[in-house]
Amino acid sequence: MKPTDIGAPGYFHKVVDCQWACPAHTPVPEYIRLIAAGRYGDAYMVNWKSNVFPGVLGRTCDRPCEPACRRGRVELEKDPVAICRLKRVAADFKEDIRDRLPKPVASKNGKRIALIGAGPASLTVARDLAPLAYHCVVFDQDPQAGGMMRTQIPKFRLPENVLNEECGYILDLGIEFRGGQRIDSMKALLADGFDAIFVGSGAPRGRDLEIPGRKEAAKNIHIGIDWLSSVAFGHISKIGKRVIVLGGGNTAMDCCRSSRRLGGEDVKVVVRSGFEEMKASPWEKEDAMHEDIPIFNYLVPKEFTHDNGRLTGIVFEKVRPERDDQGRRQLVRTDEPDQHIACDDVLVAVGQENAFPWIERNIGIEFDKSGMPKVDQKTMASTHPRVFFGGDAAFGPKNIIWAVAHGHEAAVSIDKLCNGEDIDHRPLPAVEIVGQKMGIHEWSYDNEISLDKRYRVPLRDKVVALRDIKTEVELGYDPDLALKEADRCLNCDVQTVFTSSLCIECDACVDICPMDCITFTVNGEEAELRARLKAPAPNITQDLYVANDLKTGRVMVKDEDVCLHCGLCAERCPTGAWDMKKYLIEMTHASDLCRSKA
Repeated sequence: MKPTDIGAPGYFHKVVDCQWACPAHTPVPEYIRLIAAGRYGDAYMVNWKSNVFPGVLGRTCDRPCEPACRRGRVELEKDPVAICRLKRVAADFKEDIRDRLPKPVASKNGKRIALIGAGPASLTVARDLAPLAYHCVVFDQDPQAGGMMRTQIPKFRLPENVLNEECGYILDLGIEFRGGQRIDSMKALLADGFDAIFVGSGAPRGRDLEIPGRKEAAKNIHIGIDWLSSVAFGHISKIGKRVIVLGGGNTAMDCCRSSRRLGGEDVKVVVRSGFEEMKASPWEKEDAMHEDIPIFNYLVPKEFTHDNGRLTGIVFEKVRPERDDQGRRQLVRTDEPDQHIACDDVLVAVGQENAFPWIERNIGIEFDKSGMPKVDQKTMASTHPRVFFGGDAAFGPKNIIWAVAHGHEAAVSIDKLCNGEDIDHRPLPAVEIVGQKMGIHEWSYDNEISLDKRYRVPLRDKVVALRDIKTEVELGYDPDLALKEADRCLNCDVQTVFTSSLCIECDACVDICPMDCITFTVNGEEAELRARLKAPAPNITQDLYVANDLKTGRVMVKDEDVCLHCGLCAERCPTGAWDMKKYLIEMTHASDLCRSKA
C-alpha cells in the first residue's frame, strides 16, 4: 500500500471527520474545547465565522457532522458527541459579543449586490460582503428577515428572540433590507444596474396531492409549508381536533407538533414509506411520538372523503415494499381492504419544489427539464454572468447549514467577479499545524478519554410545552452538562504525526495503544493488509495511515477509524518518532480574498 503523508492538507481531509462532514466546515473540536473551558463567547465567534447562525443551528441543524463523529465508531453505544446542542451552549451562555462583530463600513466601494430572499443563504452572502464595503440590498416578500427559518420552523423549536438576534447581527452591518418587497421580474432587477444578483428565495411551493375529493374538501386541506407560514405570522391560531398530516419529512413533523399546540387532540402522521425510510431526522420523529403523535406507515392516500364539501376523512390503500428483477424497490398494493381514517383537517407535507415564474426565460438563465436553474456546484454561478443561486433555490430543499455553505461560496464568487477575477479559481484552505507537546507527559489539550455516554438534553414538561406554541421544548444543556458532554470529544483535529527516520521499531507504541490500531508489518495490497493488522480495519471509507522507510523494510500502519487521539503512543515513544499536532483549517471566505490582495 502507498505511504500517506500526514503533513499534507489532503491527508487531514481524509482524517478529520466532523469538520469535513459539515458543509460550512465548522472547526468543531476547536469550539468544543472552548466550551469546556467556559469560553462561550470565543466558541460562539468560531461558529459565527463559519456557520453564521450558531443559536439557530444549535437548535435546528440536521447534524451532518454527528454521523461522522469518531465517538460513534469507538464505543458500543455508537452515540456521537452532541455537537449540535453544544453549539447552542455557546449561544446561550456567551457574553455580549457585539463589540467583536464587524462594524458598518463608512464608505461603500461602489458595487451594488441584490439578494433575493432573506433566508440563510442570502444573509450569509450579505454577512460576508458587507464588511468589504459592498452595498448589499436584501429583498423579501415578508416583513422580517429569516426566510424559512422564520416561516417554516415553529417557535417551540426556534424562539423568535434567537432568530431576531442573529439576523440582527447581519442586518446591522449596514445592509439595506427591503422587507415586504416582492421581486416579480429578474429582467427588471438586472436593468436596475446591480453588479451581481444572488437568488436565495428557497423552495417556496409545497407539493399538492391531486386525488378525488381534493377540490370539494379544499377548505380543510392545507399545504404544509403555507400553513406553517400562516401560523408563524399569526394568521392561523387553531385547527380541528382530528388532524391527519401526510408526509414523512421534517416539515410533516413540524406540522403535526404545531397541530397539537393549536387544538389538535387526535393528530396522526401517515406516510407511504416505511418508518426507517422517512426523510425526517430520527430525533424529529422521536419528538413527535413523545408528544403522543402516532406514525402510520405504508399507507397511500386514495381519496379525500367529504359530506357536501365538509371534509370527513381520507381513504388509504395498504402497500408493502417489493423489489423487481433489477433490484429496484417499489410499493405494491396488499390484499388488505382500504382503510378510512376520519379527520377534520389535513396538512399536506409531501415535498417542496422551486417556483421561478418571476425569472424570464429569455435573459440568459438556463433551466433544466425539471425547472431548476443550471447552477455550478463550486461557484454557485448560473448561466448568466451576474446571477448566482444558493440554498434550496439552487439544488432543491435541503437544510440551513447547506444554505450557509452555498452563501460563503457565492460571496467568494461575487467578490472575484466584481474585482475582474476568474471565479473558477478557488483558493485552497489555509492550513496551520501546531505542536501540542508541553513536556514529556503533558499536552496543551485535554487528552483524557471520558467513558461517559451521551447526555440527553433536558426537555420541558410535556403538559406545559403543549400549552403554548411559543414555549420552547428543549431547555438546552446547563454549563455542568455541557462540560460533561464536551469532555466526550476525542479532539479529532489533533493528529498523530509519525517520523519514520526516528523510529527504532521497538513496538512500544503498539503495546500501549488502547485500541490496537498500530501495526508494524510487511507491506501489501490494501484489502489484504487491512485483514492482517493487529486489529482488522474493515471500514474502507476511512483511509489507513501508512509510513514506510523503516530500517527493517516494514511499514507502520495505523487505523485512523478507531484512533482515540489520546497521545499515549507519543508519550511512550523513546525517540520522539510519534508526535501530536493540531491542524487548524481556515476555509476561504470573501474577506480572506480581500486580505490577500491588500
